[in-house]
Amino acid sequence: PLKSLAEALKGKQGRFRQNLLGKRVDYSGRSVIVTDPKLKLHQCGLPKTMALELFKPFVMKRLVELGKVENIKGAKRAIDRSASFVWDILEEVIDGRLVLLNRAPTLHRLSIQAFEPVLVEGKAIHLHPLVCSPFNADFDGDQMSVHVPLSQQAQAEARVLMLSANNLRSPASGKPVNVPSQDMIIGVYYLTQVRDGLPGEGHVFASFDDALNAYDARTEVDLQAKIMVRVSAEQANVFTEDGRKLFRVMNGRGDAVDYDVTGSKTARFETSIGRIIFNQQCLPADYEFINYKMAKGDVSKLVADCCDRYPQAEVGPILDAIKYAGFHFATRAGLTISLWDALIPEDKPQILDIAQKRVDQINEYFEEGFINEQERHIEVVNEWTAATDTVAAKMLDMFDEENPIYMMADSGARGSKAQLRQLGGMRGLMADMSGETIDLPIKANFREGLLPLEYFISTYGARKGLVDTASHTSDSGYLTRRLVDVAQDVIVREEDCGTTEGVTYNLIIPGTDDINADLVGRCFIEDVVAPDGETLFHTDEYIESVADLQKMIDHGMKKVKLRALLTCRSKYGVCQKCYGWDLSTRRPVAIGTAVGIIAAQSIGEPGTQLTMRTIHSGGVAGVEDITQGLPTVGRMFDVVGNVNEKILGREADLAPYSGVLSIKPEKAEYIIQILDADDPTRILDERRVPASVRFMPGIEDGAEIRAGDQITKGFVNFRNLRKLTDIESTMHTFVESVKDVYTSQGVDLNDKHIEVIARQMLRRVQITNPGDSRYLLGQYVDRYEFADEVDRVARRGGTPPAAEPVILGTLKVASSIDSWLSSASFIRTAGVLTEAAIEGKVDHLLDLKSNVIVGKKIPAGTGLKPYANATLTYRTADGYVNIDGPTSPASKSLPDWAPSELKELDEQLPQQLDWTGYDEYGTGDGSFTRNGRTISAEDARLYLFDDLGVSQRWTNKFSEVGIETVGDLVGKSEEDLLRIDGIGAKAIEELRDGLEAHNLLYILDNTDDVADEEDLSQLLQMVFSPDGPDDILLGTSAPRHHFDSDEEMIGAPAEDSSKKDASSGIINEDMASLDELLNQLVDNDDHHPEEQED
Repeated sequence: PLKSLAEALKGKQGRFRQNLLGKRVDYSGRSVIVTDPKLKLHQCGLPKTMALELFKPFVMKRLVELGKVENIKGAKRAIDRSASFVWDILEEVIDGRLVLLNRAPTLHRLSIQAFEPVLVEGKAIHLHPLVCSPFNADFDGDQMSVHVPLSQQAQAEARVLMLSANNLRSPASGKPVNVPSQDMIIGVYYLTQVRDGLPGEGHVFASFDDALNAYDARTEVDLQAKIMVRVSAEQANVFTEDGRKLFRVMNGRGDAVDYDVTGSKTARFETSIGRIIFNQQCLPADYEFINYKMAKGDVSKLVADCCDRYPQAEVGPILDAIKYAGFHFATRAGLTISLWDALIPEDKPQILDIAQKRVDQINEYFEEGFINEQERHIEVVNEWTAATDTVAAKMLDMFDEENPIYMMADSGARGSKAQLRQLGGMRGLMADMSGETIDLPIKANFREGLLPLEYFISTYGARKGLVDTASHTSDSGYLTRRLVDVAQDVIVREEDCGTTEGVTYNLIIPGTDDINADLVGRCFIEDVVAPDGETLFHTDEYIESVADLQKMIDHGMKKVKLRALLTCRSKYGVCQKCYGWDLSTRRPVAIGTAVGIIAAQSIGEPGTQLTMRTIHSGGVAGVEDITQGLPTVGRMFDVVGNVNEKILGREADLAPYSGVLSIKPEKAEYIIQILDADDPTRILDERRVPASVRFMPGIEDGAEIRAGDQITKGFVNFRNLRKLTDIESTMHTFVESVKDVYTSQGVDLNDKHIEVIARQMLRRVQITNPGDSRYLLGQYVDRYEFADEVDRVARRGGTPPAAEPVILGTLKVASSIDSWLSSASFIRTAGVLTEAAIEGKVDHLLDLKSNVIVGKKIPAGTGLKPYANATLTYRTADGYVNIDGPTSPASKSLPDWAPSELKELDEQLPQQLDWTGYDEYGTGDGSFTRNGRTISAEDARLYLFDDLGVSQRWTNKFSEVGIETVGDLVGKSEEDLLRIDGIGAKAIEELRDGLEAHNLLYILDNTDDVADEEDLSQLLQMVFSPDGPDDILLGTSAPRHHFDSDEEMIGAPAEDSSKKDASSGIINEDMASLDELLNQLVDNDDHHPEEQED
């Protein structure tokens, strides 16, 4: 079918989303995944045949280099034949290289991670068990795709930023993501359990090694038997400032016992062989001795604690050790399940009889008209809920600790106590498709089997689950997409925006006794002075731990003023201080981090987990019954104007004025009045609400209230709230409302991410009176820009503009951004493009999507200007060596450790042209200087075809090698240009004419003072080839791998001594032939000038 122009652009299959924002890439593959417990955390198994196809060009190059084949064609043949030596070369080529693994749907940053490939037989990709949870992968047929980062910069970036062992924390909550589960948990649980009356109980051992030797020798000591062990100074794990050595034993969470082992002192304590194995094999020597049963929660806390205390490079091996121990002992223990392991309480029939009699009584009251239908339903539901709980409690009392089903639930490896109830107790009450509880309980459990009617009732829940899951996936994806569009230009662009405003936060979460741990990592805007006058913290310090928050609370503080995204004054993006810590690294966020994208991913990724409705808890009718979950979150971000009560429940009542509250019950409703605080007889506002509403904590008769305070629970209409109160209160209410939905579903999400989106929604005001300003009526303007404009107009004596505060929904924010390219790729493609064309809009390419669309590097991460001239380094025997010269990534200057003969030759070659200002090119500012002449940024942006008049055919050839503007000619001589395929004297002539017309000919001035030593330059390239594999054929200190910091990166391949000797042989041989060659050339120069003419 024919497509119109607009049709071809819009929608998911349109030009924008299909071709410009989504690209197909080479060097990629995809296959089914299987688990492989033998891998280390930073490794993945790559099928040999797939690896050969992915790394084919590298293998071919290496085959030719080593002389195994004559030319590229021969290399191709050898690979197609699968010659035996090809596999050895493949091993060598992938050594130290990384591949990226991705599992669709890519919901957040951790869905793409880098691994070191290990070649495996078969056709499936092998995945480390601990990275399943960030990928959300399981092994029921899931597939993953593999991508190869090609350039050295890409490899370095993948290793530093994307290696799985360097991504242990979730960017959404800062909690570890690679926590052991299932088999590993059951293994560790079994290993650390102790039981009474086992062989070897009461034995005393002189040391840990003694105990382990006794166990290995198969003497009569059981893994779980209680034994006594002696510890001495060697085992000390705590060292005090006064020089004492202690051995600290944790006998439970928070229950530590210290044994003094200073000098020759020793101590004895009770433990088991299993616990010794766990502590010795899995934990660092300076970690406290864990002496209690480890369930899933304990292992999670242990991993989180290790992440806090040790560098990431050390946490990977700890996780691998826990994984190994877990799998090993789960195999040794071998849990099995029988039907008879699900125990049924003996007095279940009596409990049900009593409940049934009470329910019959309630129904009788209803029939006689003493109670109405709603009250009957509530009473019946409460009765059956109580009966179900009683049966479940009796059943749990019957289990002993060795029962396999109980062990699974108790350890947290699989299932829960609620599921045990269904196996051996009774299934209880079910909800129908609208979430209403059916007051007919399922009295049977799965062991007894269900009656046909009971089975039918339970089909509601099962089908609803499947339908919800399917409909949720697309909704959740759409939510993420809207949020990305809203926040994609929020990038950390500077260290400090210099704001003097802050936002006040509660140290304790309102309505609870919990400390607000989400404040960890925020920055103080002013000195924190306690009520007693003591200065606790200084300006620009960060809250480093919950202990800092506790310190403020202990000093009697309830609130603290901090820097916040809402008040950040950065013109584009946000600043480092206002954002605070990066949750995944627990240090101040790096400049260049795309925090907006991270926020959108963190909010959108758990979207699929938010179930449609909370099952109505027995009888608590009323507000909690509103649809909790994705629809609510979606509508909050869209800022719906009129609240649909069927979908969102009752709208919350907000106080329209400040004053004193009066609440009077009357029949089936409450009368709420707001009275003037100065004159209690004056009623400012009066409304009636149904008796079923629930009031917010602290709302009672006679309470003082401020305009905008929420009186009743329900869905807050944020448009009304924004009109009634200040921007800070609106933000707090919005963040709390969204957070509540996530918390109620057990999802951990940091407030900071919701604040990023809230900032975007609250940052504009709507013009109500343009005055003498440049604004139009009804226009949305950034509030800081508006404040500056008011000042400007007032200074000139004009009428300043007026505006009202607004809160915009995601769709409105996304379509009102400055970039028309981004806007067009979101919604209303044709409309946005026509409007932009009519208004003559300019897109300054400040956000991510617009740069992706035009094919430029995104202005985030290493694409930011400050990082543009960072050079790659190699690690050598003498330390770090830059791989590239200082001027640009293309520079070929020799490294310091190159032999001096080579440097002398290098000096005779035509030198790279000396341009300053090179790195600034294309950034909209800066100029370029050479030979004392300056070329402006404006000239640098002249196009060869449009502005210089070079023919289209030559322009295309130039364009293929990346030369499109005058700026791209910087540093190129005519000889360089003539080497381009398809460019000859005619093309150069046209180019010179165009440059001459603009007085720019000096750009191509050739320094002809040095003869063109073609053969020398080829020789140098053969000897020193920076774009070869990591080996360089000069000097035995040649580096093999590059890292980005002095800290040993995890997953660095160990040096292979056999390879080392071999390579030095090659080098010596090469040096000899090289000397011979160089001598010939030098001799020719000195003694036989006439021969050279030939």
